[in-house]
Amino acid sequence: MKVISSGIGELIQPPDMNAFREWNRTKKTKALIDKRMSEQEAVSKYLKDGHYIGIELYGTVRAPMSLTREIVRQGYKNLNCAGQGVYESELLVAANVVKKLDWTYIGFEVYGLSNSARRAVESGFIEKVVEWSNAALTWRFKAAAMGVPFIPTRVMLGTDTFKYSAAKVVECPFTGDKLCLLPALILDVGFIHVHRADKYGNCQIDGISGFAAEMARASKRLIISAEEIVDEDVIRSQPDRTIIPYYLVDAVVEAPFGSHPGEMTCLYERDEQHIKNYATDSKDELLVKDYLNKWIYGVQNHKEYLDLVGTKKLDSMRIDGGVR
Repeated sequence: MKVISSGIGELIQPPDMNAFREWNRTKKTKALIDKRMSEQEAVSKYLKDGHYIGIELYGTVRAPMSLTREIVRQGYKNLNCAGQGVYESELLVAANVVKKLDWTYIGFEVYGLSNSARRAVESGFIEKVVEWSNAALTWRFKAAAMGVPFIPTRVMLGTDTFKYSAAKVVECPFTGDKLCLLPALILDVGFIHVHRADKYGNCQIDGISGFAAEMARASKRLIISAEEIVDEDVIRSQPDRTIIPYYLVDAVVEAPFGSHPGEMTCLYERDEQHIKNYATDSKDELLVKDYLNKWIYGVQNHKEYLDLVGTKKLDSMRIDGGVR
């Protein structure tokens, strides 16, 4: 294909599809084994300095916050990241965890953009930011899930987002039209929060499924947190709802209210006051440090975090009919 133009951004995680296929053949067990672990065990076992990580879903919906806090708590400092979240990406950049970032958006929606991300980029701690649209980043996972090194789309054509990406515009060999080629994105470790999973890693999601299916299949290692771990018969009773099968999963963590201060469809609403307070305080770097000390470093695990939030507050967020 004729390459018409190329984005000026760095390809932070070049795809090696043959190596990824070999990894899946030789490193991923297909056995039905118990994969239950704590956040501390899962993160310390599978995440290493220098890894490229990804966190699934946008906004504060179904965010793997208990896992994100554990990443920060364990003190990683040299990770690369696909940044398309709100609160989880904010905490990672606030704690100086990320060195390079494939970026769509980090902020607080109605409460403004990320002050911590701005400080990290302007100070030079984040060494590289490469721009993508939300769709582009998702389709990069799609390409990896398909086992191909790129995927042709029309996304970002004619925009400055393309200019600062690592995509390419080519001439379609069939029609002559301009197409944007997006490179596949393979994660060293992916993090996804779901409604329920069994001990083997079969996962089901209520409501919007986001790009969980694609990202799960684009991850060398996949850590799942779930609102509840259920018996395998529960999963088998509705097999069509199992969006992530067990053989993609390396660890399963039971984390009720694991998305807090975000929300979970049908279970609980987001903690609006918690998010609003942090968004306001994040203008002051010292207040951000106070937040990290209180809510992450000052507790040993997710249970202690929930104790700090308080049963009364958590109960007030539940949606009628939600799991208790």
